[in-house]
This record gives sequence, structure tokens and C-alpha cells, in this order.
Amino acid sequence: MGADGLTPVIIKKVKKGGGDGHHGGAWKVAYADFVTAMMAFFMLMWLLNATTEKQRKGIADYFSPTIPVHRVSGGGDGMGGGDSVFTEETLAQNGTGGSLSAPSSEDAAAGATAGDSQGAIPQEVAREEEEIQQILEELAGSGGESFATDNPMKHVLTRVTDEGLIVEIFDLPGEPLFLKDTADPTETLQEISDILTGVFALVENQLAINGHIMAHPVVLAHNPAWGLSSARATSMRLLMENSGFAEERTQRISGFADRKLVALDPMSVRNNRLELILLRSDQPE
Repeated sequence: MGADGLTPVIIKKVKKGGGDGHHGGAWKVAYADFVTAMMAFFMLMWLLNATTEKQRKGIADYFSPTIPVHRVSGGGDGMGGGDSVFTEETLAQNGTGGSLSAPSSEDAAAGATAGDSQGAIPQEVAREEEEIQQILEELAGSGGESFATDNPMKHVLTRVTDEGLIVEIFDLPGEPLFLKDTADPTETLQEISDILTGVFALVENQLAINGHIMAHPVVLAHNPAWGLSSARATSMRLLMENSGFAEERTQRISGFADRKLVALDPMSVRNNRLELILLRSDQPE
């Protein structure tokens, strides 16, 4: 005790030691979250690359539907009344837009029935779709879209549009459809004409023929592209009529010169082509 009667106060602070920063566990949680996020990101990138545009649109519409959902009509008998996220590929079976030929009173009360202006796809349209599929199968059986060297159908591609079924016939390097700068067909085009005439006999749709040619390397004072493309389309018409195609089924012949190219190179022989269009029945004449 001091002389003045005051006892000094001694405060002892004890600092407990802990693990260094790199020995803690918080960073492991953060790192695990980061790895998980990166894995999810790369899986997303892989899925985007592995799916088509149509499939991605269907998945997006599934999570954010832009099509009104009816409590009865769903296009199928699965969960929620549908069997696929790709709703555009599934026809409604009842209710609004229903395709039942004899809907029940409940279904009829829920929406339009087949046959009226707001109902199902007309039977004529469904029949045309079946005929188009039949033609595609016949062309595939003839070697359509094949690149075998001895097959004339390697010059042929097909696609379906709102206008109808388009059968495109095009030049290949060293294998033209017409003699150079003329409308005189080669033997290859004659063989293709015989095949198409037989296949087109399966239906009664009218036909439109479009002629296209490649661009010229220089600007000419009198560009022969218009006359030549029209002449080639006319030549194709005559070939098919000589093979047995009914003359009255040809609705129009058109020449587009070099105005609608399909190859990046305007002077590519791929631009020399004919388009034979089997028109849908609802197309204006």
C-alpha cells in the first residue's frame, strides 16, 4: 500500500489466440458458391448450343407463356392439359380451337367447335399437309437432298412455306442444269423433270415456276438476266408438260434475274436455280 493509502489498479487483458485468416471456413463457403455458379453457367452455355432456336423458344414460352391458357383446351392429356412445351406443335383437342368433329356439350360451351370460323384447322388444310408430307417422302425415296455422284436428285432441295411446297433445283460446280448462257436443258434436268412430274401427279395443286440466275461479273448495258431467267423457267414448264404434267395446272412463270441470290458470292453457280412451287389451295390466283 502506498504512502497515500491508494492501491494501484492493474488491469490485465488476455487476448485469446485464434487461427490465422487462411485457416477459417468462411472462404470455403464462398468458393463453393462460386464453383456452383460457374458450373451452372457452363451448363447453360452447353444447353444453348445443343438446342435449336425452336426448342429455345418453346422453353421460354413455357416459363413465360404468351399464348392464353384455356381451362379446358390444352392440347393433350398430360399434366396441365398438355403433353409438350412446344405448344405450336400440338393441336388443341377440345374447347376453343378444338378439333373434335363431335364435341360434347361441355366442350362446345367452352369454345368454338370444328368447322366454324373460329374452330379447328379446316379439313382441306389438313389434307394438304398430308399430301405435302407424302411428296416429301417420295422425293426422299428418289434420293432427294442426296449428294451421291450418280443421283440427279442431289440438285434438289425442298422446303415448306406459307405459299406451298418449294422444290428448288440448282446448279452444282461442273454440273449445270442448262447449257451455258442458254435455256437449253441438260440431260440432268430432263431426268429431274421426269421424276418431279411423277411425284407431282400425286396431288392436284397448281404449280408456279420461278427462274433465278447468278450475277454477271460486270455491269452490262443490256443485262440478259431477266430474259434468261424467264426463258429457263419456261423451258422447265415445257419439259414437265412433255413428261406428262397437265398444262392447266401451271399457274404462273416468273423470272427474277439475279435479284434473289442464295449464295454469298453473287457469281456462284449455286445462284443458278429453279423454284417449283406447289401452291396451297388458298393462294390467290
